[in-house]
Amino acid sequence: MTDSLKWTARDIPDLTGRTSIVTGANSGLGFHTTRGLAGHGAMVTMAVRDVAKGEAAAEQIRAELPQASITVSRLDLADLSSVREFAAAWSTEHPDGLDLLINNAGVMAIPKRQTKDGFEMQFGTNHLGHFALTGLLMPALVAQPRSRVVNVSSGAHRLGRMNFDDLMGDKSYGAWRTYGQSKLSNLLFTSELQRQLDANGLSVLALAAHPGYASTNLQAVGPEMSGRSWMKAPTDLMTKILAQSAEMGALPTLFAATAPGLPGNSYVGPDGFMEQRGHPRLVDRSAAAKNPADAKRLWEVSETLTGVHYPWETA
Repeated sequence: MTDSLKWTARDIPDLTGRTSIVTGANSGLGFHTTRGLAGHGAMVTMAVRDVAKGEAAAEQIRAELPQASITVSRLDLADLSSVREFAAAWSTEHPDGLDLLINNAGVMAIPKRQTKDGFEMQFGTNHLGHFALTGLLMPALVAQPRSRVVNVSSGAHRLGRMNFDDLMGDKSYGAWRTYGQSKLSNLLFTSELQRQLDANGLSVLALAAHPGYASTNLQAVGPEMSGRSWMKAPTDLMTKILAQSAEMGALPTLFAATAPGLPGNSYVGPDGFMEQRGHPRLVDRSAAAKNPADAKRLWEVSETLTGVHYPWETA
């Protein structure tokens, strides 16, 4: 296995000819993940909700890396029709398949909102949207040997418990508790996906990563949406003092996506104190994230809610 000691983006291997998709790619972790992949030869599709912001981010990367192969496509993970449209169009345009799917986009600790399909926004965006996207792109992933799916989770998964009787928070909603459940779902999805890939003899790898405490625009969204603008200043100050850069926060994702020798269901995070900052290494997860019964149940619920069944189940 690759030694992760002080691993940086310079250690990314040559990715020339490899195709990749990064969700939520126009800012923060997604932007730096895109830059890292494109800078080493990968052809990257920036899957973004706001195409204008995506194009501006792509131009910023191209200005720094003129050789970068980047396209921008619209994807709204809070709208399953958008997920289906994106997956169908991408698969048609790339008949040779997909090497890397980086499920990075997300929302954090926001007031209770619903997706277009009526799901609670954090669970619907962070988990269900990516569950559906991965399933719809699975034929493209299977077409490329040793392709990878990387689900971006969070240390906040440790706050989460799977409340299958109230997944949408209709009985009780807490912004951080619900965020923790969505990030726990990312890890349960990763483990069950890898189990099913192995059971079907497929070489696709499912992995997960978390950025630690990284400075992105996620921290400000919750207070702004809830009308607590007074929280922005202390939140910004705490982030400035404690957080590492988004560029450093993207390293665990890049490591999971590209480091040779990683086993399926690996979980990568920073190597510093309490996994808050530092260079990427393999890390542990909560006991709840290792529950195979919950992982299987979440998979079945996700199929029912999204209507997406993975190819080996419909064969």
